[in-house]
Amino acid sequence: MTNRFTAQQGQYLAFIYNYTVMFGQPPAEADLQRFFGSSPPTIHQMVLKLAEKQLIARTPGKSRSIELLVHPDEIPRLVRQKT
Repeated sequence: MTNRFTAQQGQYLAFIYNYTVMFGQPPAEADLQRFFGSSPPTIHQMVLKLAEKQLIARTPGKSRSIELLVHPDEIPRLVRQKT
């Protein structure tokens, strides 16, 4: 794994990648919330952090606008979250 992002950030990137491949559109923050079981503010802060680190691009105020800026080969395998 690369040092560009933490293991947790890598899981968010993996989810965004897999969701986009499966559904043909990026996830909404609510989709991230359901998968990771985190609060809306926590999810939003992670999205902002990923954008700040230039791992994703997004259009503020526009839903489903997350675009990965990381090559798929750099993204770790998605691990199912424990419930």
